[in-house]
Amino acid sequence: MGVMTTTAPDPASYRPAPGSVTMFSTPWCGYCRRLKSQLDRAGVAYREVDIEQDVSAAAVVEAVNGGNQTVPTVLFPDGSAATNPAVTDVTRRLASAG
Repeated sequence: MGVMTTTAPDPASYRPAPGSVTMFSTPWCGYCRRLKSQLDRAGVAYREVDIEQDVSAAAVVEAVNGGNQTVPTVLFPDGSAATNPAVTDVTRRLASAG
């Protein structure tokens, strides 16, 4: 009998370009729809990743949220993340990253 190993999710593969974010979401999430709309109005570029379609993305979200698949989870260019952030928090963090 072999030893089972699991590899930790690699959030670097989802890391956004400077000035943008990666937003992990699901199609049915009202908070996700609201944040997308707010990001659009604020002119913030984002990549949306559906965690129900991407198992690796779901694992990244779980790692950030203590084992929970809480969305929206936003990943910033510096590798930090925020769960269900206000659009003002997103824009402030992007602006401070310079």
